[in-house]
Amino acid sequence: MTPAAFAVIGATIFITSFIAGVFGMAGGMILLGVLLFYFDVATAMVVFSLLQFASNLSRVVLWRAYIVWPIFFQFVLGSTLAFGLMRLIAFIPDKAAVYLALGAMPFLVEAMPAAWRPNIEWRFVPYVSGFATTIVLLIAGSGGIFLDVFFQKSKLDRKTTVATKAVAHTFGHVFRIGYFAPLGGASDALPPWAIAGAVVLAIASTTLAPLVLNRMTDHGFRRWTRVLIIAVSTTYLVRAGWLFWHGH
Repeated sequence: MTPAAFAVIGATIFITSFIAGVFGMAGGMILLGVLLFYFDVATAMVVFSLLQFASNLSRVVLWRAYIVWPIFFQFVLGSTLAFGLMRLIAFIPDKAAVYLALGAMPFLVEAMPAAWRPNIEWRFVPYVSGFATTIVLLIAGSGGIFLDVFFQKSKLDRKTTVATKAVAHTFGHVFRIGYFAPLGGASDALPPWAIAGAVVLAIASTTLAPLVLNRMTDHGFRRWTRVLIIAVSTTYLVRAGWLFWHGH
């Protein structure tokens, strides 16, 4: 890999970790899209998971006082069942399909009537959320947008939302590594020093996020999250169309 590629990936890790630290989502979508430019799907998924695990874990430490642990434990049980089922299938999508899924997902969520959207605080919903979100993240690579559907009707404030989603995502990254590593792996994708440096960048960027989140209102948090997601999703739909058109 060229020095320019390392620089692009490093800058992307720093920026997307900050975005994810503020909004609890979207950063992973951007990072995965960039990694797919440089690696095959299985390798990109493993590298992505390693980096996002570090970023999410630092977010968990920062906001641990706001985590709703009962939701998390129920989420994990649903996720474990989904992971077991997906390992039996061992499906790896191609790059065009991943970009299409990443790009289309937010628009499908927007098209869902508000009355149909479940509330993560309702009984049994965290189990369903864990199961469904894990299926989505193993197919599309990122389940952050889908997971947000379960939080939109909740009464949780922005800090509790970010904290609870962060701990759920952290567990999801472990599942993604366990799923894709045996199917392709990333042992030779990046040297150990690059992985270590990327982790430091991710953690350093995440620690800056509270400077913005603490000054943001709940209304502003939701509005800017929506704008960012739509912009990124549109870009990925264009990328997917280009790949399908050229037969990649």
